[in-house]
Amino acid sequence: MKTLRPIPTSTSSQSLVWSAQTRPNDLTTLPQKAPNFGFSPLSPLRHWLNHLTITEGRMAHRICRLIPAHCPFERTLSLFGHTLVRIPPLCKLNPLYEELIGLRFRALCYLADECHEDISQYCE
Repeated sequence: MKTLRPIPTSTSSQSLVWSAQTRPNDLTTLPQKAPNFGFSPLSPLRHWLNHLTITEGRMAHRICRLIPAHCPFERTLSLFGHTLVRIPPLCKLNPLYEELIGLRFRALCYLADECHEDISQYCE
């Protein structure tokens, strides 16, 4: 947090200069990663998804069709042009979100680089 301290000037005892100093526990510092105690029940599935290699074009097409490019649950409900409710994207609540997006990205890269196919149909 920032603290303000008065610093007296040498010319007058009544005029003060305010100086902002920061402490090491400032809000701008990044939070430390929590230590991993024990076994995560999803770690084998995460490991499998991260190390899954794509070897066929059919498999890559299937992955790109199954994993959407954006959250399908995000909605804006409106009536007569006025927004009633906005449902935010909920995909980041999925504990395997990062792994699934990484798998989809690897499948798209395989189709573009190895199969030399147009992937614009999967990019919305």
